[in-house]
Amino acid sequence: MRTPYGLEIIESCMGCKASRDGFFCRFSTPVTRSTDLVSHHTVMPAGAVLFVEGQTPRGIFVLCSGKVKLSTTSKEGKVLILKQAEAGEVLGLSAAISATNYEMTAETASPCQLNFISRTDLMNLLQNQSEVGLHAALWLSREFQGAYRDIHDLVLARSSSGKLARLLLSCAPPASDDLHEQQLRSPMTHEEMAQRIGSSRETVTRLLSELKKKRLIRLEGTNLIIRDRVGLEALAV
Repeated sequence: MRTPYGLEIIESCMGCKASRDGFFCRFSTPVTRSTDLVSHHTVMPAGAVLFVEGQTPRGIFVLCSGKVKLSTTSKEGKVLILKQAEAGEVLGLSAAISATNYEMTAETASPCQLNFISRTDLMNLLQNQSEVGLHAALWLSREFQGAYRDIHDLVLARSSSGKLARLLLSCAPPASDDLHEQQLRSPMTHEEMAQRIGSSRETVTRLLSELKKKRLIRLEGTNLIIRDRVGLEALAV
């Protein structure tokens, strides 16, 4: 069944055909059945706020389909986009387990189907299902490693142009000898790019213009195509 947003509705975790290796919810059949009993499936339009930085955790969201923007905001109101979560990821896990406030804000970047599990039910699963505990530990480890890499790239990149180059490369398909040009998987506005690299929209607009003049990228409407990956990689070092 499809919703007005064009999503294929997943009525039950037991009947989910989207789950694959690397998904948080890739459990064995008995554990999936237990998880399904405490799950609440919902569909959200783009722009819906799932939770807000500093909010007391109610539980976790497993992203079945769509994309979710994770961000943090300074006291001055400056927004930094930390990452864009995709299908199979779990949101709010660290805060829910530790019973501390959510570390970031989660907002849907596209229509999404999500699976909500309350903190009480999550803790029961962790205590009674070792498989869920193992998945949670692996996921938290992956999140820590990803955060470390992001901080390293953001802080140690020598210039704003280097940070932007790294961002564009991270959003491009894997390198291929047969592919001379690469279109970004997820189009971003100049404002979103600025929030990802901790810069201003005006700076991003100027940098993109410079990359275009150097024939490293080209623009087709809202689509950005990498023309020279090697050149962009040299800039990102």
